[in-house]
Amino acid sequence: MPKVLISDKMDPKAAQIFRERGVEVDEITGKTPDELKAIIGNYDGLAIRSSTKVTKDILEHAPNLKVIGRAGIGVDNVDIPAASAKGVVVMNTPFGNSITTAEHAIALMFALARQLPEADASTQAGKWEKNRFMGVELTGKTLGLIGAGNIGSIVADRAIGLRMRVIAYDPFLTPERALEMGVEKMTLDDLLLRADFITLHTPLTDQTRNILSRENLAKTKKGVRIINCARGGLIDEAALKEGLESGHIAGAALDVFAVEPAKEHPLFGTPNFVATPHLGASTTEAQVNVAIQVAEQLADYLVTGGVTNALNVPSLSAEEAPRLKPYMALAEKLGSLVGQLAHGELTSIAIEVEGAAAELNQKPITSAVLAGLMRVHSDTVNMVNAPFLAKERGLDVREVRHDREGDYHTLVRVTVGTEAGDRSVAGTLFGNAAPRLVELFGIKVEADLAGHMLYIVNEDAPGFIGRLGTTLGEAGVNIGTFHLGRRSAGGEAILLLSVDEAVDDVLLAKVRALPAVKTAMALGF
Repeated sequence: MPKVLISDKMDPKAAQIFRERGVEVDEITGKTPDELKAIIGNYDGLAIRSSTKVTKDILEHAPNLKVIGRAGIGVDNVDIPAASAKGVVVMNTPFGNSITTAEHAIALMFALARQLPEADASTQAGKWEKNRFMGVELTGKTLGLIGAGNIGSIVADRAIGLRMRVIAYDPFLTPERALEMGVEKMTLDDLLLRADFITLHTPLTDQTRNILSRENLAKTKKGVRIINCARGGLIDEAALKEGLESGHIAGAALDVFAVEPAKEHPLFGTPNFVATPHLGASTTEAQVNVAIQVAEQLADYLVTGGVTNALNVPSLSAEEAPRLKPYMALAEKLGSLVGQLAHGELTSIAIEVEGAAAELNQKPITSAVLAGLMRVHSDTVNMVNAPFLAKERGLDVREVRHDREGDYHTLVRVTVGTEAGDRSVAGTLFGNAAPRLVELFGIKVEADLAGHMLYIVNEDAPGFIGRLGTTLGEAGVNIGTFHLGRRSAGGEAILLLSVDEAVDDVLLAKVRALPAVKTAMALGF
């Protein structure tokens, strides 16, 4: 039974879902990093919110960890590269608090437009400063979205309902999607020049850090109002303060800060500045939603292999996983085979699919090939970290999908580029379930890839098989299966034998010494 740790306070429905799905769960919250390191090795999954920091050091103490689930969007508290290198899937729940966060952005926009916090404080202090608080209408104003993904699109929808004009900057926003949303796509510079209000809805990355820099803030329209309910670090906070004090920026509302908790900050007390303590996801509905989603996603992965909302591995629905499982087993065996047989440095790898395989999600097949290939050199490689490690090593990975149908109803071919030229292996599924090798380095040969095997390239000559059988028999090694392929009679032949025990170096040397043997290698699957 898989075991999951919930290390941050979460709605009780999360633990309930884990138990209903057959996953053992412990709720242990408030632990220090050292205390977490002492227990994390017992768990297959980790469910967190924002308090737990999953560092490289924590991951080094988690040999059994397979998946981390963040109940929420931001994963700044997870070292994703380190998790990828360790083969740990990292998931978030990007939709559970989308409406809540979008509504908070709209609320802060109203607060800025009508100076609500200052008016409230003044009135409750016994003043009646009706003429002091002169606001602006939202109707007819231009709202600039920086980031037009899930939350940004909800904000756009609400703003259009308020009769605002909405413009957007997002490198991934297509013209078709912009039209569907009812927004005008433009460059960041154009947005800064035109927007009366700017709201940010983008993750914090190397590309988005300080996207509202001092330089970009200077490009904004005089009197602009800025809202950030996304991530701290997107705005140069010192430059924002200067803009507020100079009057160039009419107002700013931040729900997030570069350093949190922000119990002290230079912006506090600045006129026309509104601050909330990271409340974007703080509604009852959102907390229940993200807890349910993170539990469902982690349980799906640990029980069925389904991958949803993962940040470092291709998504694979719980419905797809059973159908893809035999293909992934085939792909991993082909990757392992070519990894064991190909000599020298590998420069490229191509994964081709045709027939029934071409109708499937190819990313998991590719990941399985890379896992099999790279596990030859490290037993810590899996489908999660294999693509990461391949990229790190500069391996050129290509995916090819063929519509054609050949001799088999389904086929997966793996070709690697080596110093000696390309080397290719191909396999199919027997009975739509059992992986079967059907081609090895251009020679037709059908074989199961399992257990201990012996690979031999020899000159096709009478008496060779007898001599080989005698050599193995004298060493006490029993042959399980015997698969032969050859280019032509009397030409080069390939033998793949499964044996009941591993072939040691002494026996391998005797096989290599047999007449007509060109190559002999021990394989393991």
